[in-house]
Amino acid sequence: MTRLLIIAFFIPTLLLHSQRGDFPSDPVKVSGIVLDQDTQEPLEYATISFFSPRLQKIITGGITDQSGKFAIEVNPGVYDINIEFISFKTKTLSKQKVLKNIDLGTIMLGLDTETLDDVVVIAEKTTVEIKLDKKIYNVGKDLTVSGGTVSDVLDNVPSVSVDVEGNVALRGNDNVRILINGTPSGLVGLNSTDALRQLPAEAIEKVEVITSPSARYDAEGTAGILNIILRRSKLQGLNGAITVNTGYPKTAGISGNLNYRTGDINFFTTSGYNYREVPGNSLTETRFLNIDSEGTDNPDTFLTEARNFDRIRKGINTNTGIEWYINDSSSATVSFLYRSRDNESNTTNIITEPDVNGNILSQNTRFDPEIEDDVTKQYSLNYIKNFSDSGHKLTFDFQVEDSNEDERSRITQENISTIELVNTTENQERILLQSDYVLPIGEKTQFELGYRGNFNVLDTDFLVQFDNNGVITTDTNLSNNLIFTERINALYSQYGSKAGKLSYLLGMRLEDTRITIDQQTSNDFNRKKYTDWFPTINLGYEISKKQSLTLGYNRRIRRPRSRFVNPFPSRSSATNLFQGNPDLDPSYSNVFDLGYLNRMGKLTLNTSIYYNRSTQIFTFVSEDTGDTVLIGADENNEGTEVPVIRRTPINLTSSERYGFEFTLTYNPNRKWRLNGNFNAFQNSVRGENNGENLDADIFSWFARINNKLTLPAKIDWQTSIFYRGPNENGQTKSEGIFSMTLAFSKDLFKEKASLTFNVNDVFNSRKRISTSTTPTFISDSEFQWRERSFNLSFTYRFNQKKKRGRPQRDFNGDDEFEG
Repeated sequence: MTRLLIIAFFIPTLLLHSQRGDFPSDPVKVSGIVLDQDTQEPLEYATISFFSPRLQKIITGGITDQSGKFAIEVNPGVYDINIEFISFKTKTLSKQKVLKNIDLGTIMLGLDTETLDDVVVIAEKTTVEIKLDKKIYNVGKDLTVSGGTVSDVLDNVPSVSVDVEGNVALRGNDNVRILINGTPSGLVGLNSTDALRQLPAEAIEKVEVITSPSARYDAEGTAGILNIILRRSKLQGLNGAITVNTGYPKTAGISGNLNYRTGDINFFTTSGYNYREVPGNSLTETRFLNIDSEGTDNPDTFLTEARNFDRIRKGINTNTGIEWYINDSSSATVSFLYRSRDNESNTTNIITEPDVNGNILSQNTRFDPEIEDDVTKQYSLNYIKNFSDSGHKLTFDFQVEDSNEDERSRITQENISTIELVNTTENQERILLQSDYVLPIGEKTQFELGYRGNFNVLDTDFLVQFDNNGVITTDTNLSNNLIFTERINALYSQYGSKAGKLSYLLGMRLEDTRITIDQQTSNDFNRKKYTDWFPTINLGYEISKKQSLTLGYNRRIRRPRSRFVNPFPSRSSATNLFQGNPDLDPSYSNVFDLGYLNRMGKLTLNTSIYYNRSTQIFTFVSEDTGDTVLIGADENNEGTEVPVIRRTPINLTSSERYGFEFTLTYNPNRKWRLNGNFNAFQNSVRGENNGENLDADIFSWFARINNKLTLPAKIDWQTSIFYRGPNENGQTKSEGIFSMTLAFSKDLFKEKASLTFNVNDVFNSRKRISTSTTPTFISDSEFQWRERSFNLSFTYRFNQKKKRGRPQRDFNGDDEFEG
């Protein structure tokens, strides 16, 4: 009923704004041909755009074909027609009356020698746009991620790091809010880590790194926001790209982004299928300190736990939709997202008990074959109304998502006839409702007002049963059913302007949160509610055309996820379990960021210092549960009782994180590009748990170097090197991690296609090696999510530019506010 009411709310609005503009007649066709005035050769992919002087924005546009010809439909009116091509001078036909079909004839473009060098550099690189509240990385020809996934793309973006388990961190902080096209998305799904590993890299157009979010964005995410923008064209006709890839360990996939625009209708899709085998492994050595109540130190108990993961990831994803340009000032977009995964994971877990001399006292082998089915469906509606003033607009967004995940395991253990049956079912329903209104005030001032509602219900059913020779019993100590409900209503307002060289954007956001934790198995019912204000300040100062300063402040929140608050344990092995904490409270952060940008010829420096103070921070602690489990059992069911370790989240008092980062880009010539990113931070944590002092002063850093060189025969060679320094917290010390990726690429068929080969983790060194120390045990562990891999991909483009001499224009007039 709620959905029907929300949909009914939008219908009158759509009908109200669906009337035609000043020229109600049918579209007319404008045609012509674009040639190089020196060689008389046709210019393929030249851009033709139609600018309305009355509305002060581009209405539509198109590109030329192989013969340099174009034929573009446009509503009757008066336009400035711009004809552009990379490294050529732009030609403008001013105030053209387009009232009927018209042939512009032959249009000659001359070479722009002054900008030629810059054009070549920009065409081959990933460009960066700096705005008051974010940095935008336009994903260019990054060879190391060709045929890869979104996780691979993010791991090459400055300030961002992806650990060995696929967890994304921003400046070393893993509490990152990930959005797709500006909103929460089913492409991220129930498990964002797995989802990002399955979405193809070729689907991404750009990544927005928002370390100082304005009030427009959700306050969730103490580290900031990563907004992934998918590819979509608005040009007339059919255009797109298709990529096929294969690799070792066995990998195969096909993905594509296609657009077809005819008149006022634009069809688009970003779709793909992939198959990946992902072998991994881990090793844990634990020494239990056997100190009795009288303080006597008895001989310790040693355990070695080795795991091998043989995973198969299969998935289909598609985001398909239709844009309808209702008239010159409004448009509506309807899209459907579908994501299906069929995964297998075979885990072999071997627990060995050696004596002090290394002799094996007992051994237990546990085999866990897991099958996972995951389906996500999402329906979205977007409506944009542009008013006569440039930048004056009203938008509505409505989104409904339904996700279902089913995991099934049949666990067997050596010398034990009883089979453990584990089934986890997750059903999530999520509704997003959003509206934004932007009002320009004069030429340099802007006011914005908006609302967003996020409504989420997640039902998790965890069932553990034991099959003893056909007799099935349910373990009520482990089986549980949790219904987690989260409702967030938010209002925001912000005001921005520019006075001389100073730009500012001031905002305030109000978020009202209602959370219900319904643990039906134990009849535990908890409600949490909190209403918070989140101010934002973003300042920018233009020292010169090549130098600028930015200063940002914002208040952020981190809310507990359902898994964090579920009090029932879930086991990853017989001796280790994870248990949520229903008393976990949200964490709040105050974040400051000071940035500096300097373009010095062939060298560009982008640097910042930042400070983050958080209260009630989340941390994970490991502790002895007091329970034991039998391992190494023989036919008489005799073996060794060993302790069970629990890992759980808690709130600590506070943390203070401050750091420094810089990104350097150097282009010595057209064939060589070098960039590096360095981030160092200090995190001081204060707090205790059950009398154990968990104070820690943690220093860590990471560095990334990308080197791209064009070899003879126009073969591109790219090397990416990453190193994360050692770090520690109150319980765990982790060693540094080094990895290197190599890639080679060759353009084919007059640059319409590319063949790329890359090697991920050349030295097979991307492993997390750590030591955890508690009053009752010391544990050394090594974990590797994915072993070294090889990938070969082939991309074919049609009616789509491989290189861009200047940023593409948005023919719908959706320019971001820059202050």
